[in-house]
Amino acid sequence: MITSRTEVIKKAREAHRESIRRSLQHRLEVARANGDQNLIRQLEAEMKYFS
Repeated sequence: MITSRTEVIKKAREAHRESIRRSLQHRLEVARANGDQNLIRQLEAEMKYFS
């Protein structure tokens, strides 16, 4: 069980980053399927920023 406020914040931050990562991954897969090279480059840059 998470007991301290710091731990709660840390877990929330991790969950938020994971959500962003999953969303970007999905958007990247769709962009690749559609062959949208400009969007692929932009999303790959965003992935690097968040990793």
